[in-house]
Amino acid sequence: MDRPLPEALDELVAAARAARDGAYAPYSEFRVGAAVLAGDEIVTGANVENASYSVAICAERVAAAHAVARGLRDLRAIAVVGPGEEPTAPCGVCRQFLNEFNPDLVVVSEGSNGDRLLEPLSALLPEAFGPADLGER
Repeated sequence: MDRPLPEALDELVAAARAARDGAYAPYSEFRVGAAVLAGDEIVTGANVENASYSVAICAERVAAAHAVARGLRDLRAIAVVGPGEEPTAPCGVCRQFLNEFNPDLVVVSEGSNGDRLLEPLSALLPEAFGPADLGER
């Protein structure tokens, strides 16, 4: 049985905070951890930079891709923890990537001061392009 979402948020944020330690960010030193609740499992990821900046990958996409690769596609919520005082929201590319799996995904971002932002993905990515836009195949 799925764990209730409000109870899972603290655990999800804690997992994202721990995942941040695994970030590879030698250029920006902007370490981000993410944790996605997929069904009843928490799957984590951290950002991975590259000397060719455009091939870096954000923590949110690492966590989501890790879950999907494990066959977990029922993404219910994601937590994002960055290095700054203010909450770090997912970038536009991550928002679009996550939309593929759940436009109503709960997104919680936490800053180092403990402040949190809690929004559905649909509010962060209005008028999103998704599978329905491809029409029938």
